[in-house]
Amino acid sequence: MASINREKIAAANVWIGSAVERVEDERFLRGNGCYVADVQADGLLHACILRSPIAHGLVVKIDTAAAKKLPAVVAVITAAEIGAVPRIPIRQHGVPEAELYRQPVIAADKVRYVGEPVAIAVAETAAAAEDAVAAIDLQIAGLPVVADYHRAAADDVLLFEETRTNRVRVLCARVGDAEKAFDDAAYRRRERFSVQRHTAFPMEPRGLLAVWDAGRMVVHGAAKVAFFNRRTLAEMLALPESAVDLIEVDVGGGFGARGEFYPEDFLIPFAARHVGGSVRWVEGRREHLMAMNHAREMYADIEIACRRDGTVLALRGTVDIDLGAYVRTNGITPPRNVVQFMAGPYYVPNIALDAVVYATNKTPTGTYRGPGRFEGSFFGERLFDMAAYDLGIDPAEFRRRNILREEQMPYPLPAILDVEDGGKTECDTGAYGVLLDRCLDEFGWPEKSALNGKLIDGRYHGCAVGCFIEGGAGGPRENAHMQIQSDGSISVSVGSSAIGQALETVLSQIAADALALPMRQIKLLHGSTTLVQEGFGSFHSRSTVMGGSAILVAAEGLLNEIRRSAAGRFGCGPADVRVADGLVEHGAARLLLAEFAGLSVERTYHNKKHTYSYGSHAAHVAVDPETGTVEILDYLTVEDVGRIINPDTLHGQVLGAVVQGLGSVFLEHLQYDENGQLLTGSLMDYGLPRAADFPRIRGFSLALRPSPNNPLGAKGAGEGGLIAVGGVIVNAIAAALRPLSVEPRDLPLSSPRLWELIENTKRVRTSADARGATQ
Repeated sequence: MASINREKIAAANVWIGSAVERVEDERFLRGNGCYVADVQADGLLHACILRSPIAHGLVVKIDTAAAKKLPAVVAVITAAEIGAVPRIPIRQHGVPEAELYRQPVIAADKVRYVGEPVAIAVAETAAAAEDAVAAIDLQIAGLPVVADYHRAAADDVLLFEETRTNRVRVLCARVGDAEKAFDDAAYRRRERFSVQRHTAFPMEPRGLLAVWDAGRMVVHGAAKVAFFNRRTLAEMLALPESAVDLIEVDVGGGFGARGEFYPEDFLIPFAARHVGGSVRWVEGRREHLMAMNHAREMYADIEIACRRDGTVLALRGTVDIDLGAYVRTNGITPPRNVVQFMAGPYYVPNIALDAVVYATNKTPTGTYRGPGRFEGSFFGERLFDMAAYDLGIDPAEFRRRNILREEQMPYPLPAILDVEDGGKTECDTGAYGVLLDRCLDEFGWPEKSALNGKLIDGRYHGCAVGCFIEGGAGGPRENAHMQIQSDGSISVSVGSSAIGQALETVLSQIAADALALPMRQIKLLHGSTTLVQEGFGSFHSRSTVMGGSAILVAAEGLLNEIRRSAAGRFGCGPADVRVADGLVEHGAARLLLAEFAGLSVERTYHNKKHTYSYGSHAAHVAVDPETGTVEILDYLTVEDVGRIINPDTLHGQVLGAVVQGLGSVFLEHLQYDENGQLLTGSLMDYGLPRAADFPRIRGFSLALRPSPNNPLGAKGAGEGGLIAVGGVIVNAIAAALRPLSVEPRDLPLSSPRLWELIENTKRVRTSADARGATQ
């Protein structure tokens, strides 16, 4: 790292900062993408998974005899064929208690959610595999269902009898003395809020193709964390890690959920080894909605303490989290984040927040873009607006009085007690107040906020503003490999994964600048375990910072190797050799880069310090009180990302994130009944945003304060467009409906739900007025 000079890098930039068109798009637009369903293999067989039809019960019988006799059926696999059933490991933020709640890859004696794998059929065609699954005689003796966290807290029905409780763990965030701050405060308010269960929804469902050949396992369809998944799979199959490779193909999005280790990531490779060949599985939409990680379901009971001038003194309270049936690879991350980040980019000197994690008979949860941060921002920003209005302070001014100041940087965030990597971290740099003012100016806050509560043409208008921080650059390291090809191009391989974030484009720009080459001479490869010795993938907004910094380290190493090799040919010192534009020169002597073909290096970039992007959102809405319909008249987000690599791809990330946030506010909801049955298991029932739904979104990304924690000076930027959406939109709706005394506290706010809230508030007011009249 000492050899990397940031000023030298900045001065040499040709590609970094340029709006280069996505290099990925040509193959996608021409229909040449290669998804897992496109990958072929000799003797390819197809898999279908039998999933539990009930939420909680004891497995009495799994009779596969009839299924095995069907034409074209090759094998039917249950826990009996697997033997010792492995359980899915926890990848990040583990706690000892969570080990007891890990998921077995297939149910043996008990099922705990609708959709849990019970058996897998392998056949010559997908249709035959489905027929085999339908022919399996599965009998389950139903048990009482823990359908929500209230029932879970009672502990009268246990998902895991050996744990003697459904409460997985309490995660605690503590700063200062919250109790004393509340005792001394002039103003206090306590509220309850909730965020509904919903999930990531990639355009392409998950899929895997596993090939077993002569003691080697090759799995196509890797995404996000291929190297962790390889280690996990190798251990489960009792194979040396060197005998397993995970190959990345194109994916239709990831959003935090896709690419974690799921039961299918074991079952499909096991099936391939079991039959001695190739097996492919691609999930259907209903499978996706019941089997891939769910997210977000949290219930907050929190309180704020302030001075009369609006200075926030403390936050305290509890967030109850419905985790679902098991703790999967990253299930503890959202509970950790919600209490660590609820204070957002504001100075709150006293914090006492607890995240209480419960197991229930629902699909397990995990990370989804902005995990825990979206929920925490919604809870905190709603409470801030309520306090501001109670105190008679403009909501923007309330935030301005509490926003972190630049002289407070680096600002420590509360660690989460007793959690593996408990989150000792700090905001690295930031002009938070500058960004807030920039957002308010661009939005036109004085003029638009004057419309709050005004009835115009039958609709109430409302505006709101909110601020956020976005953590990124999750460590601890990343690898990059570079090799000179015979045509003078450079193959650049990284451990980062491509999940739709324009990785090939952005990292090619960084490599081209670092090597002083045109982008056309860079061939960017990513994700697969065959490319580098070690990789950590793409999560926590890390791929640009960590992958890009690894490329800088590798480029410096490759240039040094070229100079050393050329110095021997030129008869000079390495420092006297110039490498640029595909040429290697010393004085008048000149060699082509192609003459060094085969020269290669692999380097590792180490960094455990996170980056923190930050910014503000503002929204202007119009609400029809007769229908509950909300129109977004203007939505603005402004974010400082430290350094912009590609403004166009960044802009796309921001707008896409905002739309996902709006879908979370208005549409998406995974609903269960009291028997643990998923009621929204198709696109007929589960609403998603469409391009025409939210046409008025603006986003500005700035590069004001480079991060000191990496040589690029960049910060993560994949989540900031989403984090503040819930709080800002609901605060704007509340501002619009304040004349009606409507205070939304729960997501989602679909039109029917908002209409019902308006009508219920009217009835309560009418009843209160009637009582007052009689008195």
